[in-house]
Amino acid sequence: MTARLAFDLQGQGDDVVVLLHGIGGGRSIWADAASGSTRALAQAGCRVVAVDLPGYGDSVSAGPPTLTGMVDSLLELQAHLAPRRTVWLGHSMGGMVAQELVALHPACAQALVLTCTSPAFGKADGAWQAKFVAERLAPLDAGLGMVGMAQKLVPGMLSPQARAGAEAVAVEVMSRVPEATYRTALKAIAAFDRRSNLPNITQPSLCLAGEHDRTAPPEVMQRMAGLIPGAHYAVVPGAGHIANIEQPAAFNQAVLQFLQAQAFAH
Repeated sequence: MTARLAFDLQGQGDDVVVLLHGIGGGRSIWADAASGSTRALAQAGCRVVAVDLPGYGDSVSAGPPTLTGMVDSLLELQAHLAPRRTVWLGHSMGGMVAQELVALHPACAQALVLTCTSPAFGKADGAWQAKFVAERLAPLDAGLGMVGMAQKLVPGMLSPQARAGAEAVAVEVMSRVPEATYRTALKAIAAFDRRSNLPNITQPSLCLAGEHDRTAPPEVMQRMAGLIPGAHYAVVPGAGHIANIEQPAAFNQAVLQFLQAQAFAH
């Protein structure tokens, strides 16, 4: 059984851009109060769909979140939308979901935008993964809840140059993620590794990094782009890990330039 996904839709057209959020996000990170990405891409001539992944926001969960389950639900949504072409734009965990989708169902993607993400979760020995998971879960294990965790984690994800109000928006979005969803989604991405599939990606791809991102550093994304045939690499200046919220104008412009070059936008 696949999860029924809640989504916001703007714009018209045969081509669809699907926006996928990170582990501490939801479809609201693309809304006007956060990044304005949904509106900006729709105004460029695309049909834009911002999704709540399974277990997030208003999406009905079909069990603990897994990358495969997320992909299955997205394919069901894609069938409902019936686009001519689909661009999958994924931030952080959303970028991993997009990579999983293109690895399992390459014909379902005509372009990829992978932002502030990586092709694998840490190193093969697992030490980095264990440390990352422990650090992320420590506030929850201490009983602080998602609000307390967001207040502790978000400031360290942002660039000192992030726009005013970015921290409050990111904290508010992360605070609304159900704790059970966050815990299980973190376990799901801890085993993620699609490095071997990067050379098989034939779709036009953009790897978009945040200049000061310490979670998915620019050098990691640049190496990733180098392994995807013909991929473009770009950096959002003055942004950390939540680049679309920190520097929305620069983020949206970078995405639009890529889409226009690939004839997905006016």
